Amino acid sequence: MTGAKPSPTRNTPQRAAVLRALGNCQDFVSAQMLHARLATADCAVGLTTVYRALHQLQASGQVDVVRDGTGERLYRRRSTAGHQHYLLCRDCGQSRPVDSRVVERWAERIGATSGFTDVEHTVELTGVCGRCRPTAH
Repeated sequence: MTGAKPSPTRNTPQRAAVLRALGNCQDFVSAQMLHARLATADCAVGLTTVYRALHQLQASGQVDVVRDGTGERLYRRRSTAGHQHYLLCRDCGQSRPVDSRVVERWAERIGATSGFTDVEHTVELTGVCGRCRPTAH
């Protein structure tokens, strides 16, 4: 996940519809799932437009992105200032934000000591939640 950068693109009705639909989702969703929700709500937004809007919303810092176990990108509307890291259940997709200050400080330190600027990073944390964990007999 990377820090937020303002997006130079204008807000379109389709982009606003994607952001609204994303705001109604509790957990991370794929672009295809979001497209299906929009279609069910009689909102005519093409799948390519959904992908484009999600990319722009990510670039502008309005959504967080994680990858599931297959590598598919999943999206969630950002509820706080600054990006957040999540622990994602590999079975059901439930997500929980995690305290990632140590990762942020580490990334800043690496940039400073290496002479790099505008350092971006990705952290993927997956596991199996308590609901999905098999019980021992």
